[in-house]
Amino acid sequence: MGIIARQSIKGTIANYIGVAIGFVTTFFVLTAYLTPEEVGLTRVLVDAATLFCSLSLLGTTSSTIRFYPLFKDESRNLQGLYFWTLIIPFVGFLLFLAAFFIFKGLIISTFTDKSPLFVNYVYYTLPVAFFILYMTVFETNATLLSRVAVPRFIREVFIRLGLLAGYLLFGFDVIDLDGLVIVLCATYGLGALFNLCYLLFSQKISFKPDFKNITPALRRDFLLYTLFLLTSAIVSSVLPTLSSFFISAKLGLTFTGIYAIANYIAAVVEIPSRSLNALVQPQVAVALRATPPDVQTATRLYQKVSLNQLIVGMVILILIWINIDLFFALLPNGQEYALGKWVVLILALTKLFSSAVTVGGSSLSYTRFYYTSLFFTLFYTVASIFLNTYLIPIYGIEGGALATLISCVVYNAALLLYVWIRVRTTPFSKRQIWVLVIGFIMLAINYLLVLLSNVCCSEPSTIVEIVIAIIRTGVVAIAGLLLFYYGKVSEDFNSLILKVWSKRPGCKFAK
Repeated sequence: MGIIARQSIKGTIANYIGVAIGFVTTFFVLTAYLTPEEVGLTRVLVDAATLFCSLSLLGTTSSTIRFYPLFKDESRNLQGLYFWTLIIPFVGFLLFLAAFFIFKGLIISTFTDKSPLFVNYVYYTLPVAFFILYMTVFETNATLLSRVAVPRFIREVFIRLGLLAGYLLFGFDVIDLDGLVIVLCATYGLGALFNLCYLLFSQKISFKPDFKNITPALRRDFLLYTLFLLTSAIVSSVLPTLSSFFISAKLGLTFTGIYAIANYIAAVVEIPSRSLNALVQPQVAVALRATPPDVQTATRLYQKVSLNQLIVGMVILILIWINIDLFFALLPNGQEYALGKWVVLILALTKLFSSAVTVGGSSLSYTRFYYTSLFFTLFYTVASIFLNTYLIPIYGIEGGALATLISCVVYNAALLLYVWIRVRTTPFSKRQIWVLVIGFIMLAINYLLVLLSNVCCSEPSTIVEIVIAIIRTGVVAIAGLLLFYYGKVSEDFNSLILKVWSKRPGCKFAK
């Protein structure tokens, strides 16, 4: 098994451990011990810090991967590349720190009416943003080394455990709201520190500067690329947070909290894509930066990743949706958060589509046409702002989710069409149609099982409902697995099933 496969599996395991912790935290601690307004506060603080971090990066994550082939050697500092990944984000942080204080009055006036609690804690976004910034920088450095498992563990497991501890301390009145926000800051600070220690002591890299290999042509190309790739931060992190900001400003933190819980549920759909995308992108960069560009290899990677992410993401979405009513019924204070039921579906569809096609759209960043991403991103930004402004007053939190879905689909569709015209590569394949067909079959099976259960037990108790849901979910999942396997939709999926099944003594699986 190659390093990519090993790191992807380890990273995915860390992701799902984090999901388990996040599940307990979100649905049994946050909803039990925090009010929707307090949940909204913690969400918008992190979203604001993420926005600040994304801008401060100045496109470093994308530019580092793009120029990595030019710096790649056997040295511990990659000819000074690691040094520049530290300095450029720091300059960006100082620039946007100045912008924060210049526009501080406008920020405060925007949220004072509906979300005064956020105004009270707005300054805490600065340290959180700084820590998230360098946690991201160190994760990118680890990606260059094809080592994503430990940084993924820190982000998905350690950070969630630290936040869980803060929520429990707050819930049992050990600390007040001020203390909770301080714990939030400290958790992200430790996450950045642990990532740095991992790089220095485990991978033995060096941040020593090296200026002799920075030619005028390379400097010009790097600066131009970084300037344009600053806009990619808007797509990757800023735009997904726009809805929560608009909801906080127009509806209040209570609705932001409901939206946040719905978003937590929907986010499970995209988890498998996180490690795989991080590992594949450096390979794609090498293929497209070759002379001539190896478009065939890039396309093969795109289509394989897109297909597998669509399979896994769609199955997860279906299993979530067929149990959504029971889930809210069992959730502490679930009647309040059930207002976000349709938000879950809309955001889950958004994340499914995005995770299945993003790796294809990112190819533009590694070609000579990268600068055109500026125009697509500006369109995405304007469309998202317009849709949030128009839809939230009409449809409430569902309007915010619809704004995210519509802008995401239109943006990616236009971007992928352009990538096909210019680069002649696409993440789409005929097999993805069969994935969608199998998805509809799974939903039809669930519908029939619901009708059958209603006939057999018209007014079940809560325990009986849970048992029925477990059986129904198991039947739907197994049916989907068999359809994917015998339909031979994905070679990777079939290989994984055979490998897992072969470890069971005395069992055979038909090939």
